[in-house]
Amino acid sequence: MPAVTAPSTPPSTLDTPAGGAFALIFTTLPALLRLTCGLVGAVVALSVRTVPVEPALLVPAVAALTAWSLWYAFRALRHGVGLPLMAGDVLGTAAACVAIPVLVAPEVLPGEGSWVAVLASTTVINAQATAPARWSVPAGLLVTAAYAVGAHSAGQPDEATAHAATLLVQTACAALMTAIMRRRIGRADGAFVAHQRLTREALVARTAREAERLQNRDLHDTVLATLTMVGLGAVAGPSAALRERCAADLRTLVALADARSAPADGPVPLDERLRAVRARLPELPVTTDLASCAVPAPVAEALAESAYAALSNVARHAPGATAALRSARLDGAVVVEVADDGPGFDPATVPAHRYGLRESIRGRMATVGGRAEIHARPGAGTRIRLEWPGVD
Repeated sequence: MPAVTAPSTPPSTLDTPAGGAFALIFTTLPALLRLTCGLVGAVVALSVRTVPVEPALLVPAVAALTAWSLWYAFRALRHGVGLPLMAGDVLGTAAACVAIPVLVAPEVLPGEGSWVAVLASTTVINAQATAPARWSVPAGLLVTAAYAVGAHSAGQPDEATAHAATLLVQTACAALMTAIMRRRIGRADGAFVAHQRLTREALVARTAREAERLQNRDLHDTVLATLTMVGLGAVAGPSAALRERCAADLRTLVALADARSAPADGPVPLDERLRAVRARLPELPVTTDLASCAVPAPVAEALAESAYAALSNVARHAPGATAALRSARLDGAVVVEVADDGPGFDPATVPAHRYGLRESIRGRMATVGGRAEIHARPGAGTRIRLEWPGVD
C-alpha cells in the first residue's frame, strides 16, 4: 500500500489568524486616524491666521499635509503601512513642527491643543503601531525633538517642555503596548500553527489506518477466507469449485479497486449488489428476498461486503447449513439480514483478535454511519442484522 503523506502547501495568512487580525486593525486605525486628523487639522489651521502666521506658507503647507493624509489613508487601506510610508509621515510632521512659528497662531499654541500638537501625537502613535520598535521609537523621538524646537522658536518654552513630555509618554506607552501585543499574538499564532500541524498529522495517520483497515477487510473476506477453508480441510484435492472461488476473489478485489478509484455518482441499486454477493458463493445454499432499493455507492458497498462476510462465515464455519439473505426498507432505514440454520455460537466467546465480526462487519458498517447486530447462540443458528439509517 503506498504511503500516505501530508500535502505540501506554502504558508498562508490563514496560518496566522491573530497576526492577520492585528495587521488589519493596526492598518485601518492609523489610516482613519491620519485621515480624520488631517482633515480636521486643515480646517482648524486655516481658521486662525493671526500674526506671525504667514498665509503664504500656511496655505501650501496645509494643502500638502491634507493631500498627504488622503494619500496615507489610501495606501494604508490598500497595501498596509510600510516603512517608506511611515518615514514620509514622520518627516512631514517633523517639518510642520519645526515650522510652528509661522504655521500656528501664538494664542492657540499653549495647552497642547494646537493642530500641530495633535498632528505630532497622531504621528508618534501611528509610528509605534505600524513599524518595529527599532524604527518607530527613533521616529517618535525625532518628532518630539522637532516639536520642542518649533515651540521654543515660537517663544513657548513651557509648551515645548509640556508637549515634548506628552509625546515621549505617548511614544513609550504605544511602543510598549504594541510590543506586548505582537509578542502575545505571535505566541497565539504559534500555538495555532502547532495545533493545525498536529491535526493534519492526526488526519493523515487516521486516513492511513482507515486505508489499511479497508485493505485488510477486503483481503480477509476474499483471499484469507478461501485459504482458511483450504486449511480447515473443507476442500480435498484438486477442485473446480476452489479454482472458481479463487477466480471470484480476484475479480472481487479488482472490482473493489476499480470502484474506489472511480466512485459512482448518486445512488446505486442495493438489491443488484446483494445478488452479485450471492453469486460469489455458488457452493452455499442461499435463499434471497431482496426489496428494490437504491442507496449511495459507499453505503451499498458497506452493506454488500458486510453481507458477503457474513455469508462467508456460514460457508466456512457451518458446512451443510443453508442461509437466507433479505433486504428491506423499514421506517426510512435500510435493513439487510443474513440468517443461517447452522450450529450457532456464543458471540461473547469470540476472541478479541478475531477480525471477521469486529472489522469486516461491525467496522465496515460504522464507516458509513450504520450498525450491525449479531444474534446467535449455540444450537440455534445465527442472524446478523445490518442497518443504515438512510435519508428521507
